[in-house]
Amino acid sequence: MVGSEGARAGDVSTSSGKARAIKGGSRLAAGLAAAAAMLWAGPAPLAADRSTPSGLPVPRYVSLKFGQVNARAGPGDDHRLLWTYHVKGLPVQVVAETAEWRRICDPEHGLAWVHGRTVDGRRTVLQTDRARQPILAQPRHGSRVKGYLAPRALASLERCKGGWCRIKVGGVDGWTQSAALWGTASPPQCR
Repeated sequence: MVGSEGARAGDVSTSSGKARAIKGGSRLAAGLAAAAAMLWAGPAPLAADRSTPSGLPVPRYVSLKFGQVNARAGPGDDHRLLWTYHVKGLPVQVVAETAEWRRICDPEHGLAWVHGRTVDGRRTVLQTDRARQPILAQPRHGSRVKGYLAPRALASLERCKGGWCRIKVGGVDGWTQSAALWGTASPPQCR
């Protein structure tokens, strides 16, 4: 699927042309820690989402942790090798899981199983538009351009709101339209 010539991390240019535990035994402390964790994590997933082995919702986005990740036909080393990913940080969507394996959908809509240790919870996105995408200072058209995200470039995802996503790449952070990014849509991307 996506090989070493596919996505590129940190492919950005700027408008100037340069890339730029709580301790203690009290119930109150434990309760405050739990409340803080809930606020930090945002709304709790639905009960149905917690039926996964990891307790995390499916589907969800993760990124590939290594520059070489084997994709298999099933959840186990004894299953046929389908292909090998060669892009560290590639965003993928977990669509199913076992205790040790994750079934993922990649930006080219390939479905495969990878070992759970080969994925990372850090969110990244892939720029899918054919043209460079401006990275703007504010999430609105007409805002100051801070840089450009090249086609097929990877970026770290901070958050999305109202059709815009805050990304960071090559020392430049700002907003770009979510429609040009793979790794932000909530519904399953592969069937």
